[in-house]
Amino acid sequence: MGSVLSLLFSTGRRRHLTGWLYWPVRIYTALFTVWVLWAAVFSRTDALSLTVVFLSLIFVPSFLLIGATERAHLCKPAVIDWLLSALAAACAAYFIYFIPETASRISLLFDLRVDQFVMAGILILLTLEITRRTVGVFLMMIVVAFILYNLYGHLIPGQLGHGYISLSHFIDINVYTTDGLFGVPVRVAATYAFLFVMFGTFLEKAKGGDFFFGLAAALSGRSVGGPAKVAVSSSALFGTMSGSPTSDVVATGSITIPMMKRLGYRPELAGGVEVAASTGGSLLPPVMGSAAFIMAEMTDLDYGEIVLAALVPALLYYLGIFIQVHLRSVALDLAPLDETEVPTLAETFRKGWLFLIPLGGLVSLLVVGYSPTMVAAGSAFLVWLVSFLRPETRLGFKGTIEALSETAIRMLAVTGACAAAGLVIGGITMTGLAAKFSFVAFSLAGDQVLPALFLSAVVTIILGLGMPTPSAYVLAAVLVGPTLVNEYGFQELNAHLFLLYFAVMSAMTPPVAVAAYAAAAISGANPLRIAVISMRFSIVAFIVPFIFVLNPLLLNPVASLEALAVCTATVLACILIAVALEICWLDTLSRPIRLAMVAAALALSVPQMSWKLIGAAIGVSLLVHCYRGYQSYRFQ
Repeated sequence: MGSVLSLLFSTGRRRHLTGWLYWPVRIYTALFTVWVLWAAVFSRTDALSLTVVFLSLIFVPSFLLIGATERAHLCKPAVIDWLLSALAAACAAYFIYFIPETASRISLLFDLRVDQFVMAGILILLTLEITRRTVGVFLMMIVVAFILYNLYGHLIPGQLGHGYISLSHFIDINVYTTDGLFGVPVRVAATYAFLFVMFGTFLEKAKGGDFFFGLAAALSGRSVGGPAKVAVSSSALFGTMSGSPTSDVVATGSITIPMMKRLGYRPELAGGVEVAASTGGSLLPPVMGSAAFIMAEMTDLDYGEIVLAALVPALLYYLGIFIQVHLRSVALDLAPLDETEVPTLAETFRKGWLFLIPLGGLVSLLVVGYSPTMVAAGSAFLVWLVSFLRPETRLGFKGTIEALSETAIRMLAVTGACAAAGLVIGGITMTGLAAKFSFVAFSLAGDQVLPALFLSAVVTIILGLGMPTPSAYVLAAVLVGPTLVNEYGFQELNAHLFLLYFAVMSAMTPPVAVAAYAAAAISGANPLRIAVISMRFSIVAFIVPFIFVLNPLLLNPVASLEALAVCTATVLACILIAVALEICWLDTLSRPIRLAMVAAALALSVPQMSWKLIGAAIGVSLLVHCYRGYQSYRFQ
């Protein structure tokens, strides 16, 4: 079983080029980032032309920077890599040259020429290969399955069948329109996502991560379990900017995991805390793993509305983690940080106050109403500008080139997955598979809401295994979203936010748990044990989406007194769940009290106010009882 999973989710080796090839690739990727910035902010290029150039150009270095297998040479591309890179360059030259024709062509009205057919076919094959290298065989197999369904689904009898689609028809729609390869996922990757990754990269290169870590250490480093709380705080602050659970684990975990281990945390516990905290960063506004921007595109909802709605659930997520981390630290008698390792707030702000300028600029631009593209570009520019205020943070010519280049390199995996998702979306559009999925889901769940939600959550997690957050959400939104909105009548914002949560949680959910594997490389612990521990710390994230779908008022707690009551009840429910998982001081009474807490939390989660009152009465009395026991246990 392990070998099969390893095969399905293994990716190509990320290369660190050396020698004569280092600077040509660096300069190419840096210039590419500059072009993306210009095209997204200043150019008036149509969407199809923008995505055609973006995808074609980014494929050229992809095969040189990512080897075919895990055993590929670390520094030197193989012959096959050069060949694929040359094919990508040929595609880039071809599609860029024929952009005017592609942009004005009416699909299906005229047959594809031989050169159009061949070059489009090569581009699809390159997409499948870069998907395999960056994300793994699993996603590539999903895409291939959808392609085969498009081409041969007419042979399937019954509801799941569809009309005949020729290979030429399939390629025409998927490559020469904005409904497939060059659809919403790649368009977002070429604009919002790319520029926010640039913002995060510039912030990291200018040592903004040190400021976040120092701020977290100053706020929570002196309390019990200080290192774990620092990991939670710093990962949340960094994660909301980086928007990638895996990169957040690598960036902040390289500091926090060794620190936790040094102070007595078991390696799997240190890794689990870091994974749970880092994954939540993709749910915390304003960036939310770039998926918020895709959601705005796909639902026609206002980006600001999405961000405000996502705030309360994200805060509840971190509330649950903080409570569990604190109680686990008390139980294990884990010490706070050494006083010499805890900076004062004054010292932290003295060294890092300059990073408040781009953060303040980001928030201000969002509030004023600028587009996400302008917000990201403006914030990145502010980071670059303020970096010159101190010698140690200055991004000179070389540092700027490396930051620009690193932005493009970090986007390779996301772009490959987004392109693959575009192929899936194109296939779903042509075959009407979303409506067919609604039929299957409705048949399995009937008119029962909870089974339908549970089925949607499971499907989303499976679709998200090993995938970047934006791609996982896109697939779920296209395949599952219409079922929740049209068949079950859920509000569009609530339904899509529900899917986003489980797309994000797939990063820590076994058997793949890519964020856990990143933490395992740092902590030296078993990645599956890390994944299980991180899921336990993140239990609130698996529960709260069901609550805000069934209680829509939770996403707008200031709307009315009833909405405030729903929010208060949900806060109490999250506290009860977190405490129930960690109480260890009640001895023989522990199990029945835990079960009673879970029952009270469930009562607080149902829409009926009478059940909330009953749950609140039971829950508060149980928390008071536990607190008394905690006081005796803590100070005995």
